[in-house]
Amino acid sequence: MPKKSTKTKIRKAVIPVAGFGTRFLPATIAQPKEMLPIVDKPIIQYIVEEMVASGIEEIIFVTGRNKRAIEDHFDYSGELEQLLRDNDRLDLLKEVHQISRLAKFVYVRQNKMLGIGDALMCARGVVGDEPFAFANGDDIIDSRQPAIGQLMHAYRRYHSSIIGVLPVNPELVSRYGVVKPVTTVTGQTFRIKGIAEKPKIEEAPSKFGVFGRYIFTPSIFSAIEKAKPRTGKELYIADALDVVVRRERIYAYHMTGRYFDCGSKTEYVKANIYYALKHPELRQQIRAYLKKPR
Repeated sequence: MPKKSTKTKIRKAVIPVAGFGTRFLPATIAQPKEMLPIVDKPIIQYIVEEMVASGIEEIIFVTGRNKRAIEDHFDYSGELEQLLRDNDRLDLLKEVHQISRLAKFVYVRQNKMLGIGDALMCARGVVGDEPFAFANGDDIIDSRQPAIGQLMHAYRRYHSSIIGVLPVNPELVSRYGVVKPVTTVTGQTFRIKGIAEKPKIEEAPSKFGVFGRYIFTPSIFSAIEKAKPRTGKELYIADALDVVVRRERIYAYHMTGRYFDCGSKTEYVKANIYYALKHPELRQQIRAYLKKPR
């Protein structure tokens, strides 16, 4: 059995953003899906802010072609800042200036789209031998305690990989990975023996789906090397967890928060409405419009 990592502080997070975003074509021909706005911030910024609020210090983006806009967004923008300064827009100046200072940003390239497992391996050299956070680049979770922060708290107790889960409507289980509990679920954190990828309703091993938030120990990398794809050439996290679970314990954590799959057009629109209703300058107008569209 491999030696467990003794490090408990999660300092780094990996976010894959190399996908083509085909469900949003033609909007994503020249613009990354992750840069589509939710009201006045791109999808990816909500995820980065969640990481930073949880204590993450370094964000590792796994990028691909046509993703330069993400690098530019989190870079220092001297010309824009000077323009805002000259026009006395100090409120916007402060907001723009803070974006590049949120964390240390590192970019690694995924040359071929071979699944999330391959994306993780691209980040291995930067992550090193320590536990780390992982989040999908188009999943937003709004909660009082940041979702990754919830998993980090669970990791400090169990020192094992933690998978963030939420209850799934039985009619929708075939859209998600569904965790396989070892025993009957009685608490917020429970041990699992794997993930069933998009099962039929009658074959779902539980009501808890996987929603794009994880804490991994370094053993995930050697597991990916030994894992075999269940279908096609792409390697998914579930494939690697099949290997990890034979070596060490894995836990699921029932997160709290409102989830939006912003890779879906419907959920993307819902996210815009949700955040518009929370926006101090927009909420009254949007609420009035929803009551009486005109």
